Amino acid sequence: MFNTLLTIGVVLVAFLTAFVALLALSWVEMRRRKSLRDDAATADDQLVFLFDNETLCDATPAARHMLLAGRPSGPDTEWQRFAQMLQNRFPDLTKHMGDLADLGTLTLTSADGSNRIIAEWRDGLARIELIDCESHTTSKAMDRLSFDAMQHELETLRATSEHLPLMVWREDKGGAITWANKSYLDLAEKISDPENLAAWPPQKVFQQGQLVDVEDLTQPGRVAVQLADDETRHWFDLHNADLGSDRLYTAIPADRIVQAESSRNEFITTLTKTFAHLPIGLAIFDRKRQLTLFNPALTDLVALPVDFLVGRPTLSSFLDRLREKRMMPEPKDYISWRQQMSDLEAAAVNGTYEETWSLPTGQTYRVTGRPHPDGAVAFLFEDISAEISLTRRFRAELEMGQAALDGIGDAIAIFNAGGVLSMSNKAYSTLWQDDPSVTLGDVNLGDAVKTWRKACSDTPLWRKLKEFVASNGEREAWSDNTMLSDGQMLTCSVTPMMRGATMVRFGIAATTAQTVTASEKFLPAGA
Repeated sequence: MFNTLLTIGVVLVAFLTAFVALLALSWVEMRRRKSLRDDAATADDQLVFLFDNETLCDATPAARHMLLAGRPSGPDTEWQRFAQMLQNRFPDLTKHMGDLADLGTLTLTSADGSNRIIAEWRDGLARIELIDCESHTTSKAMDRLSFDAMQHELETLRATSEHLPLMVWREDKGGAITWANKSYLDLAEKISDPENLAAWPPQKVFQQGQLVDVEDLTQPGRVAVQLADDETRHWFDLHNADLGSDRLYTAIPADRIVQAESSRNEFITTLTKTFAHLPIGLAIFDRKRQLTLFNPALTDLVALPVDFLVGRPTLSSFLDRLREKRMMPEPKDYISWRQQMSDLEAAAVNGTYEETWSLPTGQTYRVTGRPHPDGAVAFLFEDISAEISLTRRFRAELEMGQAALDGIGDAIAIFNAGGVLSMSNKAYSTLWQDDPSVTLGDVNLGDAVKTWRKACSDTPLWRKLKEFVASNGEREAWSDNTMLSDGQMLTCSVTPMMRGATMVRFGIAATTAQTVTASEKFLPAGA
């Protein structure tokens, strides 16, 4: 119990000690600040500033009046505003003041010798006093510095207006020009008659009617000016703003903008004419998925009314209308169809959407989605019904030709001009125990000969066949015999075909006994 009370007592004593120390430090700091402020208050007629880093802690009334004489919308901190006002007379003020904490006191003289700064480091604060060297009074120093600041600002504004690449001028209520920058005066001189050139006011570049139309800064009025010796029209965007009883006008050159807009309009016109003659339907949707561009072929292909397309429907509304018109594959259910349309939009944005739509009407469309700049997406609708019909007819003819080959008892293999196997029949697969249709890659003549050699005795027939297939000149049909491994005689007939193709036909030659038996079947009775 005693130990517990002792611990509590120690904690309380430590707490009270820390509390008293904080009160003492706070009192000392308050006394220091009060002493510095009292020091500044005693110098009301002087230019004295107290800075804590870049924050102005206190200043005499004359010093505050001097700061207020500067630009109110200038630098962010009081120190930056103070240094800017004195930068012409004390160019390295900020650099020297960085050493004040180490030096303790610092005296600076202005470049022209008319002013002097006495700076002292007092308990973490910088006390800066500005003195006029000639009169040793505050009023002249303040007036001179204020005048310098205003003169510097005036020179800055004049230089800025003279180097602006646009025209700026002011007019009074009666429309008379009261001020103009160099760009305006240069253009006014070009359009003025040299004999009637007046010093002031300058020639009006824009007519009063053109200026009346300029009412909104956000929507500038675009007007053109044509010089006397120049056939080119120069375009300007006019802005205006009220400045008391006067009006400030700004004319921004817009020749490049007008030229760019003209080129864009010509390009759009060219594209429109091109799209108008395309047989492929085109529909472009912007980033909000609203229809922004379509061509006449689209209305013919999707059977949608023009007024609906001109109304800029959304992509979902466009697809819904296609579904109502039965101009897209019939969905199984609405939910899966909506999911399919969402996948369609995502694939079109990625540039991977391409599908063939078999419509209930019997038509077949190829629909392609492609991304466009600024988040837009384009859909191309192409009627490939004739192409699909031709493909189906060609496929049917191929299947018919294959069926005809399969009906022949002899083994047949057809090689193209490059020596690649193009077609074979069932008898070929049965004879050689090899079905080329199940092979993933191409079967060339060399691969086929390897298969044939395994089932036949060695013969120069295969070398002769290779030379025949590889030859490009006139070729004539020929045949030769070889022996199978089971003893049967195999007849190989080689026939040239069109476009360098070659047909190889294999037939089993009949034996003598088989020939006599077949002949006896046709002998007359009693022979």
